[in-house]
Amino acid sequence: MVEATQIESKSKLNFEQCLKCSICTVYCPVSAVEPQYLGPKQAGPDQERYRLKGAEYFNEALKLCLNCKRCEVACPEHVLVGDLIQAARIDYSTHTPSLRDRMLANTDFVGTLAHTFAPLTNFALGLKPMKAVLHSVMGIDKHRTFPSYAFQTFEQWYKKHAHEQEQYHRFVTFSHGCYANYNYPQLSKDLVKLMNACGYGVRLLSKEKCCGVALIANGLSGQAKKQGEVNINAMREAVKRDEPVLTVSSTCTLTMRDEYQHLLHIDNADVRDHLMLALRWLCQKVDAGEIKLVFRKDFKEKIAYHTACHMERMGWVPYSVRLLQMIPGIDFMMLESQCCGIAGTYGFKKENYERSQKIGSSLFKQIEAVNPDYVATECETCKWQIEMSTSHLVKNPISILADAIDVEETRKCNAQ
Repeated sequence: MVEATQIESKSKLNFEQCLKCSICTVYCPVSAVEPQYLGPKQAGPDQERYRLKGAEYFNEALKLCLNCKRCEVACPEHVLVGDLIQAARIDYSTHTPSLRDRMLANTDFVGTLAHTFAPLTNFALGLKPMKAVLHSVMGIDKHRTFPSYAFQTFEQWYKKHAHEQEQYHRFVTFSHGCYANYNYPQLSKDLVKLMNACGYGVRLLSKEKCCGVALIANGLSGQAKKQGEVNINAMREAVKRDEPVLTVSSTCTLTMRDEYQHLLHIDNADVRDHLMLALRWLCQKVDAGEIKLVFRKDFKEKIAYHTACHMERMGWVPYSVRLLQMIPGIDFMMLESQCCGIAGTYGFKKENYERSQKIGSSLFKQIEAVNPDYVATECETCKWQIEMSTSHLVKNPISILADAIDVEETRKCNAQ
């Protein structure tokens, strides 16, 4: 039998409120392409009632869940269906993470090694023989394109410019995440450029680890909790300085705001409301009249916006859309909200690759039909999936804004 504390923890995910309406299953991208998947209603609240009787009721097929949270967005009773499924995997799965799972999940370790030998790493990961070895030995699908690594990380760049940031009178603290540190530090630099133009210096967390989303997904929740506690303790230092903690990744943000509490049982109540996407913070400041953005007159782009699943779960899509639509030279289009299918490390695994591509196929077709200059989204793994599966590049809205603003005029308007 399950302990009373565990039952109380699961009750907080509202599984008793399920109406059995099956709306979540209709909106589930996995259920649409995979007959073997139980579907979110059955895998979540239905089976939870049995799992609380004993671990023998757990089904390893729950690993097919993308953790996209679209079931939670659709649920009329606010049942945290996705969290129920992930919590069940944490509590009951007997699967031992493989070497592949550990390598995919330990982004700090792999990023540190890969960026040190970045030119060689990037070259090797693009070779067909290397992909064939990874496919047959490690179980990483040979069709998957790996993100490239930067030789200089953002943290290394920042150390050379930290003194410049202390010249400002107002500050934000930046939690950059793995991708904007090891793979694409330009995104972090774009955030610094944008904040500086708005009159804010950028500070980094005193210590930052990977948010842990890949660790949770690959059965390493204990390590994820340790890293999460490091992050939350560092964020508390920023909160004590009355500084918001800003991010650029939708998935990292959701993980630290919600999954730390729901899945890892990390108390982040004193930090949660201070932690947000830079786009949300910036939009609120602009709407309040505290920041003014001035845009270049020569900036002209056709941009299609892709709603990342975790952005929709947080309800923050309007902030990004509003900021992008402020740019006079943008021809803006909203793509139909649908999952791209990669789900972080999920789509890298050989057993998931075909399913991943089926889930995203209609999105890829829509992007090709629209033919934008760029696709805009806040999720880095959506970027990898879309760029691999279409002929179009993807940019974070932060980078688009950083390109579009007139830095000097924006700086003048926000000078204090």
